[in-house]
Amino acid sequence: MNIKFWLNGIQRQEEIDPGMLLIDFLREKGCYSVKRGCETANCGLCTVLMDEKPILSCSMLAARIDGKKIVTLEGLQKEAEEFGNFLANEGAEQCGFCNPGFIMNVIAMLKELEEPDEEQIKEYLAGNLCRCSGFVSQTASILKYLNYKKTQEES
Repeated sequence: MNIKFWLNGIQRQEEIDPGMLLIDFLREKGCYSVKRGCETANCGLCTVLMDEKPILSCSMLAARIDGKKIVTLEGLQKEAEEFGNFLANEGAEQCGFCNPGFIMNVIAMLKELEEPDEEQIKEYLAGNLCRCSGFVSQTASILKYLNYKKTQEES
């Protein structure tokens, strides 16, 4: 099956097996930030953006990206590094295994919600699981990052 799509801003055309999962396809293309965690679409580790909306690549066939724009963490290095500094400063990076999917969802949330409060943040990120923490430091890092972004916009 032949598909056309954009991956991290680059238009591509590929021949794929119709039954291939998107997570496997993306990893074959060198997008190693996309990780396999639970294999039940419950942990958020495999999150990527499809047309700017977060999706779980472990539960989607690669064929469904035909004509779509897919962005992985590899395509958001500047944003990821900027927010990643806030995670590190709060001690929220821990082992780091869940960070790529978590960061993808935070970036999507910031595009979708204007000035989310703590409850909205927790609700939006409920599908992300972290085996190291209870998300207290992650939530604090998001709130500090939001404040930083707001201060930047006001300057």
